[in-house]
Amino acid sequence: MRHFDLVIIGTGSGNTIADERFADWDIAIVEKGVFGGTCLNVGCIPTKMFVHTADVAAAPASGARFGVDATLDGVRWTDVRDRIFGRIDPIAEGGRRWRAEENANVTVYAGTARFVGPKTLDTGTGEVITADRFVLAAGSRPVLPDVADLAVTGYHTSDTVMRLDALPKRLTILGSGFVAAEFAHVFSSFGVAVTVIARSDTLLGREDREIAERFTRVVSDKWDVRLGRKAVRAERVDGEVRLHLEGPHGAEVVTSDELLVAVGRVPNSDLLDLAATGVEVRPDGRVVVDEHQRTNVEGIYALGDISSEYRLKHVANHEARVVQHNLLHPDEPIAADHRFVPSAVFSSPQVATVGLTEEQAAAGGVRYVTGKQAYAAIAYGWAMEDTTGFAKVLADPATGQILGAHIIGPQASSVIQPLVQAMSFGQDARSVARGQFWIHPAMPEVVENALLNLPLD
Repeated sequence: MRHFDLVIIGTGSGNTIADERFADWDIAIVEKGVFGGTCLNVGCIPTKMFVHTADVAAAPASGARFGVDATLDGVRWTDVRDRIFGRIDPIAEGGRRWRAEENANVTVYAGTARFVGPKTLDTGTGEVITADRFVLAAGSRPVLPDVADLAVTGYHTSDTVMRLDALPKRLTILGSGFVAAEFAHVFSSFGVAVTVIARSDTLLGREDREIAERFTRVVSDKWDVRLGRKAVRAERVDGEVRLHLEGPHGAEVVTSDELLVAVGRVPNSDLLDLAATGVEVRPDGRVVVDEHQRTNVEGIYALGDISSEYRLKHVANHEARVVQHNLLHPDEPIAADHRFVPSAVFSSPQVATVGLTEEQAAAGGVRYVTGKQAYAAIAYGWAMEDTTGFAKVLADPATGQILGAHIIGPQASSVIQPLVQAMSFGQDARSVARGQFWIHPAMPEVVENALLNLPLD
């Protein structure tokens, strides 16, 4: 039985750990799927390449209000798909080949790993190995809802829908979170009739309530949005998918060519048989870690979707750097910093958030005030004729400490960054607003004015 200094399970952010500083370590990397993890292959990167293409496809429809008469002649779906994956697939394969062939101290196993004893791992390739240290970075996978006959009906998840052979005329999306919102934008911009099914009373229900309500109202003009519905059964009849719903108006049936299930993700911890090595797991499947990303078993660390509540690539990358340091310097460990984790929804409109929502602040008894600014009230907002976007900032009225920020509108994912920086470095609202120049006229003025509109003591 071969013994290693370190075994890394998963090749997303976990693959970044073993750099040149580990050259004298004997390392094994185990990957059950495509090398490179979710972000590279089926997540952040390909989806945003589709989103940008969708933005281009959607542009002609908005031209008329600017005096520009333009039309979309068509979308060559297979060309779009093949351009995107023609770039990504070689990167994934190149990463695998580089690890396997160019790293003399690294052994790559292509299999589904599972523990069979304390720090003893079946690699899924017929070989069982042991190690002094393990990093659990096995990620997550799309979760499937309890809908009768879903499996036999056939469906897509975010793992498969981007590789469709043809663009459907109609698409039903079951789910109301960021994955559903982004794919609804992509496919509707390509001319697909999109129906979005949500159990909640808004889309993006985890966002600040005001943001979620505004987003839902805006996109309901573009998509067929069904709120407060529960999917109970699926079937395929004459090549069509029929999704049976229960809702406030009784039973409904939604018919489409394809069904995308986007109701969330579940950690892959259940695939690893972690009980065999004694690692503690939460009821929701997340591996329990301390601030140093250590599990309850000495020498075993975890990072990313398998342990984090955020399930964001930038969080997994941060945690990987923490684990990397702590492996190299176990006597001088550093802690992960999850205080101000931003996130964004790359739909249309975009949504970005960091820190507390109003609902969270109120529930926690946190004293706060809000400052808002509409895109329509800044010069660049006039240029874009944007009438729905706005920025909201929450702050402590006494100190001006920024508690949270929420933006809906063009380039929200970029516009929010000064607020993320301010919160991370302890800058108060007054200092941020008045301590620097804000380019005029540019979109960040929506942030400047939201800060100035805070009714601070």
